[in-house]
Amino acid sequence: MITGSTDGKIMVRRCLVTFKPFRIFVVGIGFFSLCFLMTSLGGQFSAKRLGDSPFTIRTEVLGGVESRGVLRKISDMLEVILKRMDSLSKLDNTSTTDHRLGFALHDVFQPAGLVERIQAIAQNVSNMAIRVEQILQNSMVQSRVVRDGTSSQCEVPRDPRFPECPGKVDWMRARWTSDPCYAFYGVDGSDCSFLIYLSEVEWFCPPLAWRNHSSLPTQHTQQAKPPKRQAAFRTDLSVLLDQVGAGKESLSFMKRRIRRLTQQWATAANRLDAKLEQRWRDQKKILVHVGFLTEESGDVFSPKVLKGGPLGEMVQWADILTALHVLGHNLKISMSVKELQGFLGVPPGRGSCPLTGPLPFDLIYTDYHGLQQMKQHMGLSLKKHKCHIRVIDTFGTEPAYNHEEYATLHGYRTNWGYWNLNARQYMTMFPHTPDNSFMGFVSEELNETEKRSIQQNKVNNMAVVYGKEASMWKQGKEGFLQILHRYMEVHGTVYYETQRPPEVPAFVKNHGLLPQHELQQLLRKAKLFIGFGFPYEGPAPLEAIANGCIFLQPKFHPPHSSLNHEFFRGKPTSREVFSQHPYAEQYIGRPHVMTVDYNNSLEFDSAIREIMRMEVEPYLPYEYTCEGMLERVHAYIQHQDFCAPEPPFISANLSRQGSAGGSRMMGPLFVPQPNSTALSWASNVTAPTAWPPLSSLRLLVSQEGQSCVESCQSAGFICEPAHFRFINNKEALHGLEVQCEVVDSEINHILPAFSVVRRECGLQREPLLFSCAGRSPKYRRLCPCRDFRHGQVALCRDCL
Repeated sequence: MITGSTDGKIMVRRCLVTFKPFRIFVVGIGFFSLCFLMTSLGGQFSAKRLGDSPFTIRTEVLGGVESRGVLRKISDMLEVILKRMDSLSKLDNTSTTDHRLGFALHDVFQPAGLVERIQAIAQNVSNMAIRVEQILQNSMVQSRVVRDGTSSQCEVPRDPRFPECPGKVDWMRARWTSDPCYAFYGVDGSDCSFLIYLSEVEWFCPPLAWRNHSSLPTQHTQQAKPPKRQAAFRTDLSVLLDQVGAGKESLSFMKRRIRRLTQQWATAANRLDAKLEQRWRDQKKILVHVGFLTEESGDVFSPKVLKGGPLGEMVQWADILTALHVLGHNLKISMSVKELQGFLGVPPGRGSCPLTGPLPFDLIYTDYHGLQQMKQHMGLSLKKHKCHIRVIDTFGTEPAYNHEEYATLHGYRTNWGYWNLNARQYMTMFPHTPDNSFMGFVSEELNETEKRSIQQNKVNNMAVVYGKEASMWKQGKEGFLQILHRYMEVHGTVYYETQRPPEVPAFVKNHGLLPQHELQQLLRKAKLFIGFGFPYEGPAPLEAIANGCIFLQPKFHPPHSSLNHEFFRGKPTSREVFSQHPYAEQYIGRPHVMTVDYNNSLEFDSAIREIMRMEVEPYLPYEYTCEGMLERVHAYIQHQDFCAPEPPFISANLSRQGSAGGSRMMGPLFVPQPNSTALSWASNVTAPTAWPPLSSLRLLVSQEGQSCVESCQSAGFICEPAHFRFINNKEALHGLEVQCEVVDSEINHILPAFSVVRRECGLQREPLLFSCAGRSPKYRRLCPCRDFRHGQVALCRDCL
């Protein structure tokens, strides 16, 4: 109507002059409404918890009809404002005579999301009005309870067995509206509902005598366990491929890898099945939540898959999924927080409440991102169920960083770690941290025909550089690349979109980023695979060695660590890295791996000439074959149990078998090994049930400043953290002939240990701090080492 006449046009144009005051008027009305609300309610707002609405009101300030009327009036007023703004905004859509007027109206009536903000305010006020109704009704119910003489049922108990109960009730009184999950469990603002919740859903208050305990929530109901089912090996991976899903390049990459290795997994399954000789294997219910690929964590990896970004994590996760499926377990896969909530049975809300029932899984594999997401959405249930969790952790987490209180007090607190898990629940890509469990991944295994073909077709003067991103070629590489170019044809696989990266020297033949099968063909021709020093400990060097390349890598002086290198800063480990790929240097070595000082041109030149004279066969460590990974994961699933409490080891309770078959309480627990300084478990002493078994134990003492990792390695063993509890006693000190004037029990990650100078001995009081990695220049450590199977460092000889 207005826009249909000349007078109407003039009126609209005049309105433009008043729009700025109108905007101020609208904002003023909203601000006045909020001030009026806060004044009427005494200004009692609660927004202490991250994520709470600023309009969440403390329940104790509400109780009168006046508050309810105020909220309704404000809500009605905001609705009127919105209706008027909607009618005015229609002017923008109906105007056809002045194009510029349409843009002006759009800018004025939708200023920086003002409409949305007022709508949000109106919705919050409306929700508050509903909440006031509920609270007033609950107040009436409570008053009836008092009149009926039953208020004693809801008095807060003072029970020394539940010391936190009163404080938790006070918290619930002030904060029960902070998360909708409390209402989901029946909390309505009354003390009775608080006590019911705190005694039956959580465990801070004693059970109420007047409640029907035969129908308690499933949180505390003892349910009969379903009968165990036997796991059967699977060779068909089609179901797994469907479970992985689609929609992201990262998932496509993982599925391509799974398909490419299908036949090798099938062959490995048949081999391991024959090796186990039909041994019973429990089928486990397993959830795999890949946290770093969720949108909630940012998923920075998926966009980089086709641009040369890091693929090591996706390689490992693809292989973990395949191994669990092939081993025959009942598998669920989550790639989003919504899926995680659904699988776990998380109640609706922000995650403050425990799960609605018992944990539906025997094991949960996730990463640090997933662990944080589980903390946010499982409430107290995470603490109760964390023994089921296995954290895929590329670089490892040492016990000193894992124990939250100890890390905070002693300077080991970082952005990661501090979860108070058993350190063996962290599972690494390489076996560099014995405190953790070695999960690993697989590389493609060649048959004999393929190996012969590779050796016949090797180009003796061809080198491939390990560096897919142009940034890896910057600064400091020119010198040794020139020496390499003097002897060999240099190839690169550096990602680029339109033009050659300027960082790559002109003499390098750059193939761009190659698909996996084309990269394999390139490696099968090349004689040398050369590293730049970064990335650390990736899967590519193992793939190159498996295809008959010699891997040349730089030696680090001084070693890289969190003390001197930005990459390791903030990671929960004090490990020192002496080369780009310590596993390749230590567990493979010459002739397949050469580690030299790149800053020494003579040493580098000599290494290149030596490599050109060498002949090597393709080599792949057994633990990185499909069969090796299946064997290792099978052993962990069947034997590692962090939910069953480990009773403290009391050596005095053990029996020694006498000559007549009777028991006697005499003789040492540890006896010398032949031709060795190590001690082993005495054969005449009943060994407690343990995994790894105590037959694998070798007890050593370190040098001052030496860790148990180094001490065990120097003797040809592996440090075994599971054995610490058996050597944390005076019998071990006596067996090693340690002279102690004082034996104390303390909390320190280097214990058990002793000082030679002061003749002081210390035993460990906190099992979570048993650490293979700990070291001190003042103490010599007691080290629980073990033997290991050739090619499978994660398992002892009797561990399978």
